[in-house]
Amino acid sequence: MAIPPALEGKDIMGLSSTGSGKTAAFGLPLLAKIDPNNRHPQALIVCPTRELAVQVCEEIHRLAAQLKGFRAIPVYGGAPIDRQLRSLREGVQLVVGTPGRLLDHLRRGSLDVSGVKAVVLDEADRMLDLGFRDEMEELLAAMPKERQALFFSATMSKGVTHLVNRFARDVQMIQVEQKTRTVSTVEQCCYEVRERSKVEVLSRLLDMEPAQLAIIFCNTKRSVDEATEALLARGYTADRLHGDISQAMRERVLRRFRDGTIELLVATDVAARGLDVENVEAVYNYDLPQDPEDYVHRIGRTGRAGRSGRAISFVFGRDLHRLETIERYTRQPIKRERVPTQEAVEGKMADRLFDEVAERVTANNFESHEAQIDRLLEQGHTPTDIVGALFTMLREDRGREFGEIQEDRPGRGFERDRGPRPSRDRDSRDSRDSREPRQGGNRRQEFEANDPNMTPLFFSLGKVHGIKVGEIIGMLYRESGVPDGAIGSMRLFAKHSSIQVAKEHANTLVDRLRGKKYHNRAFIIDHDRGPGS
Repeated sequence: MAIPPALEGKDIMGLSSTGSGKTAAFGLPLLAKIDPNNRHPQALIVCPTRELAVQVCEEIHRLAAQLKGFRAIPVYGGAPIDRQLRSLREGVQLVVGTPGRLLDHLRRGSLDVSGVKAVVLDEADRMLDLGFRDEMEELLAAMPKERQALFFSATMSKGVTHLVNRFARDVQMIQVEQKTRTVSTVEQCCYEVRERSKVEVLSRLLDMEPAQLAIIFCNTKRSVDEATEALLARGYTADRLHGDISQAMRERVLRRFRDGTIELLVATDVAARGLDVENVEAVYNYDLPQDPEDYVHRIGRTGRAGRSGRAISFVFGRDLHRLETIERYTRQPIKRERVPTQEAVEGKMADRLFDEVAERVTANNFESHEAQIDRLLEQGHTPTDIVGALFTMLREDRGREFGEIQEDRPGRGFERDRGPRPSRDRDSRDSRDSREPRQGGNRRQEFEANDPNMTPLFFSLGKVHGIKVGEIIGMLYRESGVPDGAIGSMRLFAKHSSIQVAKEHANTLVDRLRGKKYHNRAFIIDHDRGPGS
C-alpha cells in the first residue's frame, strides 16, 4: 500500500501495528531513489530508540545487498561519537538515528542535510511519548523544503497530527486494518498471581516449559533488577536491560542473548520496540503493561516469521480490568490458567529426566564408564541401587527448592469467580499469607489431594531441616522398592512433612524405611493420625 505513492514522491502518514512490514515499506522506496555515486546523505530515518535504529539500519543493508557503493550508518547516544564522525566524513547515503544524537551532529556540522531528499519518522508516536517533540521539530525544520516526508505510527495522536500538519504536504493516509492486532501463532494466557508470588510462579513455568530464549517484561527498572537477581539466585541464566544500563553493556547483553549464552532477558519496554532477536520462544509479562499497544509490541517479540510462540501474563487485582481492555483492543481472548502445583512441576521435570536417560540408554554411549560400573557391582551394589543413586544425583543437580505460595491453596485463581462468593470472615482469613499452615488443623484436611486411593504419611523432617522434595521422593522409591506412581504429592511444613502414598503400598514403605537416615539424620515416617500424632 505504501510503496507506490512513496515512489511517486508523495508525503505519507502510515498507521500500522508492529510486524506489518514498515521497514520495507519505507526502505525500498528510499533505496530506489538513492544515488550510490553520491557520497552525501540523501535520506534520513529517525527512530525512538537505539535498538530500533540499529535494527532498521541492519534491515536497510539487507534490502540494499545488491546496491553497489551504498553505505548506511546508525547514530545514537551512548556510543562513541568519534566513530560516527569518521563514518560521516567518509561519506554515507543514508543515516539512521535517534533524535538527540542526530540533532547533536546537525549542530556540530558533521551531518549535512542539504542533499536530503526524504526523511522518515519511524514510530512517531513513541518518540513523542519519550519527550522528543522539540528535537523532532528542529530536525524537520532543518530539512530542505523540497523533500519527501514519511510518517509511520501505531496511533494517530494529537502530537502526530500536529507534526503531519506542520511538516507534510498533501499527505496521503495509509492505514492497515487487521482483524486482530496480535500474531495468530502466539498462544496467549495469563495467571492470577500476587506480587510476592511472581518469582516462584515464573520459576515453575520455566521449569514446566523451558524456553531456549525468553523475554521477561517489567514496568520499572527496580522490578527488572529484583526479578533478575531472584532468577540468578535460583540458577537460571538471566541478564537485564533497562534505561540505566550503559550502551556498551546493552550491546553486550543483547549479543549474549542472541547467541544463547543467556536464556532469559529481563527488560523494561525500552527493549519492546526495536528488539529483533530470532527464535524467542516465550514472552512473560511479569508486570502487565499500562497501554494495550505496549502489550502488542511486547508479545510481538515472539511468534515471528510464522513460528509458534507463547505470551504469558501475570495479573492480580486491578490488572483484571486492564486485561479485559487488552482483549478488546487485540480482539483476541487471553486464556485464564491455574498456577501449576509443585507436584505438577516435579512430575514434568521427572518425565523430562526419564526421557533424557532413556535416550542415552538407547544410544548406548556409556562404554567409557564400564570400569566404574564394574567396581560398584563388585562392592555388592545392585544395578537398581546404582541407577537409583544416579537418578537422585541428577534430580538434586537439576532440582531447586520450591517455595509455598498462597496461590497453591484450593479455591485460588480465576476459578474462584465461578462459585458463590465466600463470607467476609472466611475471605479475610484466606487473605493472609499462608506460608505456614494454621495450627491445630487436621493435616489430612489441609492436604490438597483427596484421592480415596491415597493415604497421607507423616514424615518428621520439614523446611527447617533443609530437605528437598526431589531428594526425599527419590529416597523413598529407592529404599522401599514401591512401583512408579505409588508416591504422590509431598507438602513441606516447618518441622514435618506430609506425603501421599497409594494405600496398598503405604505399609510396605513405612516398614522398609524404619531405621533409615537422610543425610545422616534420623527420621520417622508413619501413618498420619491427625492432631497429636
